[in-house]
Amino acid sequence: MGFDVSILGFGDNVVDRYEHLGIMYPGGNAVNVAVYAQRLGAARSAYMGIFGTDDAAEHVIESLADEGVELVRCRQEVGENGASSVTVAGERVFLGSNQGGIRGRSRYVLDRFALEYVCGFDVLHTGSYCFTERELPAVRAAGVPVSFDFSEDSIDSYVEDVAPFVDFAFYSAEDEASDDVVGEHLRWLCNLGPGIAVATRGERGSVAFDGERFFEQPIKPAATVRDTMGAGDSFIAAFLLGYLDACKQGKARDDAVARALDGAASFAAEVCGIEGAWGHPKRFA
Repeated sequence: MGFDVSILGFGDNVVDRYEHLGIMYPGGNAVNVAVYAQRLGAARSAYMGIFGTDDAAEHVIESLADEGVELVRCRQEVGENGASSVTVAGERVFLGSNQGGIRGRSRYVLDRFALEYVCGFDVLHTGSYCFTERELPAVRAAGVPVSFDFSEDSIDSYVEDVAPFVDFAFYSAEDEASDDVVGEHLRWLCNLGPGIAVATRGERGSVAFDGERFFEQPIKPAATVRDTMGAGDSFIAAFLLGYLDACKQGKARDDAVARALDGAASFAAEVCGIEGAWGHPKRFA
């Protein structure tokens, strides 16, 4: 499998510490999308962001290098890396985080040289925990499409500020009351600027809206479920690759969206069989 698409993940990198196991795994929305794109056969996959200088940072860097993700525009600053704590009580429970570590207290500014690098990609992916919102107008002005993952706790005013600079909007709608509510939310998102908005709905599958038509996609059964960490990010990576590759091949928009949703559902089911977001476990004290 291969896709004639280049993806840049911009923003967060963390370790997910599984407190009940004493094991940490590399992760983060932007990092995960870059790794999954690489595994799916993207023409080029890179991550751009800020690492700390502790053992957690070194583990993420080494793991990304092992995966073949391009890291040439990353920075490393003295301090702790981003980290979150997780346990399992029937299902996965987030216990808290260090708010991005040094990355949350710094900022990656896209100067002219960084923007030149960004322009080498077909799409830039980032999200609401990435601290990259202020850079999105520059990315949009440079003509690079932006993919953005809105978190479940994104308030309306935040979405209204960010969405005008987004081309592909994603969010989790597992807790939404009804399909009508999801549909209205997707319409609202597209009216703010994105050309395509996608909601994942857990066992109810996913739905996309392109400003004119809704596309529904049921879930695909997972052969093995070990960990759902990263399922949403793998869906995003596969959708972006599938959609943009289909567009490059001259496929009709409707066909491109439908194919991308189907491929994304299949890959997300596959990723549920991986421990951590994409493996690479390491014990921590």
